[in-house]
Order: sequence, then C-alpha cells, then structure tokens
Amino acid sequence: MNKKKDYKVKRVNRELVYKGSILDIYADTMELDNGKKEKWDFVSHRMGAACVVPVLPNGDVLLVRQYRPALDRETIELPAGCRDSLTEDTYYTAKRELEEETGYSSDEISPLLKLKSTVAFCDEFIDVYLAENIFLNGEQNLDEEEEIDVEVYTREELEDLIYSGKIQDSKTVSGLLAYFNLCNKRNLVK
Repeated sequence: MNKKKDYKVKRVNRELVYKGSILDIYADTMELDNGKKEKWDFVSHRMGAACVVPVLPNGDVLLVRQYRPALDRETIELPAGCRDSLTEDTYYTAKRELEEETGYSSDEISPLLKLKSTVAFCDEFIDVYLAENIFLNGEQNLDEEEEIDVEVYTREELEDLIYSGKIQDSKTVSGLLAYFNLCNKRNLVK
C-alpha cells in the first residue's frame, strides 16, 4: 500500500491578471514544502458548464462540429455550454444546450458523470448528462457567433474517432466512454 505524503503547499498571494466574460486569470504565489516560492497560473471558470450525450432511439449519437479558435480548427464534440447563472442547475444547462445546438429534445435526461476538465491550472467543472430517445423538436437556436453542424455517429464510428485521436475533447471522450460503459452494463451493445 502506498503511503500518502502530506504536502504543505500554500498560496500566499493571488493577483487578478485578467477578468474576462467567463474566465478570470490569476497569478498565484505559492510556498512549497521546502519554503521556496513559485509563481503558478490559475484560471477560474466562474460559471461551470454542462454537456449532454444525445442518443437517438436506434442508439446512434449526435455530435456537433464547430470551429474552435484555441485549436484553430473544427472539432467534433458533444453539445455543451456554460450555465446562464451561478445558480442554474446544470440539468437545465444540458437540456437547453441540446435544444439550442441540435434542435433535439429528450424527456429522458439523467446525470452520467462529473468532470474537472483541467485540474493542473483551472477549476472548470462540467456535468455530463445522458439524453436518451431524443427526438427532433425544432431547429437549432444558435447564438449569433455560433456555426454548428449536427452529425450522427454509430458507437463503432465514435470509438474509431476517439482511439484514432480525431476526437480529443476531454468532455466528449469522457462522456462517450461513460455512455459506452453504461451500455455494456445494461448488456446493450449499441
């Protein structure tokens, strides 16, 4: 059995470097075990987020394709977005994002897992939901700056995209693998 080491790292100062619309960036001064002081970056994602694994009645999954400026390319992802307020239940965030980004709805939305996306320097959390038996309920209702295409994939196609590195988004990989695991537990290979 591994013995847990008690780390005595403490923050001695936090300076706000940038305040954005959903992110705050800080420079932290940390004091390490040996007394040495180091500068660490910290990003606070104030709102938190939710994403949803939208499953059609036949077991296929909807994903969205959109351009991401941080990577300077299109990505394939689960529908997702930030909460509208600090008090919004992420269930409603997931339901709203499913409808806005895909035009689909579900009466069967349930929690799947909770993520901390980048624990080394960011406190962002993303609650992942499963939306089963989704149905087309209208058209996409995108934000003005969004351009999102909706695509349908089989489980086999998604596994290939994940393991070939074509899908790298952490919430999408985690959400899909959790869904596949749930299918296996239900003895339903979709």
